[in-house]
Amino acid sequence: MTRTALSLAVVIVLLAACNRTPEPAAAPQTAPAAEVSPTPEPAPEAAAQSDADWQGYGPAQLGVDAEQLATAWGSELQGDATADGGCYYLQPAGQTQGGVAFMIESGHFVRYDLRTAEIAAPGGGKVGLDLAQLQALYPQAEAPQPHKYVDGGKVLRVPAADGSQGVLVFELGADGKASAWRVGVPPQVDYVEGCG
Repeated sequence: MTRTALSLAVVIVLLAACNRTPEPAAAPQTAPAAEVSPTPEPAPEAAAQSDADWQGYGPAQLGVDAEQLATAWGSELQGDATADGGCYYLQPAGQTQGGVAFMIESGHFVRYDLRTAEIAAPGGGKVGLDLAQLQALYPQAEAPQPHKYVDGGKVLRVPAADGSQGVLVFELGADGKASAWRVGVPPQVDYVEGCG
C-alpha cells in the first residue's frame, strides 16, 4: 500500500508541476535607436563603356575577311586596301583622332588599335593608366618588356582572360603610362610598327 501511495504522490507532484502558471513574460525591450549609417564610400570609378573584347570590336570579329568586316560594321570604313593582299588599316569614316583602327592582313581582320582614354580595353585597362594599375587589372599579364622604339617605355602583353586566341598589348611611354593598346591574334598583334 505504501507503494501505491508513493506512486500516487509522485503523480500528483508531476501534475502540479505541469499546471504551474508561467512566470510573467519579460517586458518587451524598446527598439534600439536607429543606427546612423556612415556615408557610403563613393563607388570606384567604373570602367569606361567599351565595344572592345578579346575576340573583336563591337560587331567586328577577328578572323573575318575585309568584306565581312565592312558588312558587320554597318557604316563606311575608310582606308586603302593593298593590291597584293598585304597589311593595311580601315577606320570608321569621320571618327575622332585615336579611335579604332582595324588591321587587315592577307584579306582578314587580325587586329584593332586604339590611342584614346575614352574607350576601355577588355578587362578595363585604358590609355593613361600606369603599369601597376594595368598589372592589377590583368594578373595573367606577361612580364613587361622594353619598348623597341621608346626609350624607357615598356610593352605589356596580356593573353586573353576568356581563353580565346586574342591578345591585348599595352604600349607605355617613358612616363610609365599607357599611350596606346591593341587587341589581335599573333603574330600581327605583336607588330610594333603596325603595318610598317
